[in-house]
Amino acid sequence: MSRNPLSGFTVDRSSIAYVGHDLQRPECILAEPNGDLWSADARGGLMHIRSDGSQAFIGQSTSAAFGVTVDAESRFTQGTLPNGLAFARNGDILISNFGTDRLELMARSGNTRVLHDRIDGQPIGKVNFVLRDSRDRVWITVSTRVNPWTTAAASRVRDGFVAVADQRSIRIVADGFSFTNEIRFDANEEWLYIVETTGPHITRMRVRESGNGGVSLVDREVYGPAHLGGMPDGIAFDAFGNLWCTLVMIDQLIAITPQGDRLMLLDDSTPAGHDLVRAFDDGKASSELMFAAAGTIAPWMASVTFGGPDLRTAYLGSLRGTRIPYFRSPVAGLPMVHWPSAA
Repeated sequence: MSRNPLSGFTVDRSSIAYVGHDLQRPECILAEPNGDLWSADARGGLMHIRSDGSQAFIGQSTSAAFGVTVDAESRFTQGTLPNGLAFARNGDILISNFGTDRLELMARSGNTRVLHDRIDGQPIGKVNFVLRDSRDRVWITVSTRVNPWTTAAASRVRDGFVAVADQRSIRIVADGFSFTNEIRFDANEEWLYIVETTGPHITRMRVRESGNGGVSLVDREVYGPAHLGGMPDGIAFDAFGNLWCTLVMIDQLIAITPQGDRLMLLDDSTPAGHDLVRAFDDGKASSELMFAAAGTIAPWMASVTFGGPDLRTAYLGSLRGTRIPYFRSPVAGLPMVHWPSAA
C-alpha cells in the first residue's frame, strides 16, 4: 500500500477558517457539489449556507401538501431537534430528529413529514443519525430507549440499535450498542461502521445481501482501538481508507488507519475534557463535568464532513458552536452517495 497521506499530518490551527454565523447546534453538516452547506439547527430546522457565504434558516413546517391539517402544524414543530442529516435521492433532506424521536423528510422549502416513529409497535427511541446507501435504503441509529436519555449517555447502557428502512418496512438489524451514534459505509458498502459513543469505540459489521432484496449485518467486531481516548461522535472516510472521527467534549479529531492505528489530527482538548474521560471510565460522569469540558474551535466537536469541488475541505460540526470551522485536508474524502462521482 502507498504511503498514508495522513502520516505526519496535523491540522495547522492558524489555517482554520470559519463559515456561517449565529448558528445553533450545527451538529451535522451536509455538503453539496455546488459549495452549499446544510447544517442542523436547534431552532427546529436547517441552516442553508450558500457558496457565497449568505445563509438562510429553513424551519420545519407541515402543510396540506403532505396531507397534514393546519391544526397539527404547531404540534409538529414542538420539541423538534434535528440531529443527523442525509440527502434523499430527490434532494430532500432526511432528518433524524433527536427531539421528536422520529425519522423525518424535509423538502427544501421546510415542509416536513414523518417517515417512521415506531418499530415493532414500540416508540422508536432517540433517533440519532441517518444514512442512505446506493440502493436507496435508509439506515438509522437509535442511541437508546432509556428515558431520560441522559442516563444512558452518562453510562454504558447497551440498548442502542441500527435499523434499516426500505419500500416495505423498517426493522432492527443490529442491537446491543453503547449509545449508537453516526454510521458510515466503506467504499464498496461491504462493511457498516458504527460509533458507540460510550463504548468508547467503533464497531463494524459486514453487510450481507439476501436474494429477496433483504439485508442483514453479521461478523460484528471492534474496529481500531477498544478505547479511543474519548467519546466518539461523528465519522467519515477519506479516499485512502482512513476513518476520521471526532471525540466529543474532549474535542479531538482523530483518524483510524486501515491498519487500525489511531492518529491525532487536531487536539483542542482542555484539562476538563481529560477529567471527563476519566470520569466516564470510572462510572462517575455528570452533567457538571460534561458542561465544563469544551474546546474553542468546535465546542463539543460532533462531526466531520468533506466538501469542496475536490472533496478536500473538511468541515467540523459541533453541539455548542455558532459557526463551522473548516480546513484543507491532504486527502480527499470518500464521496457520499449524493456526490456525482458516487452516483
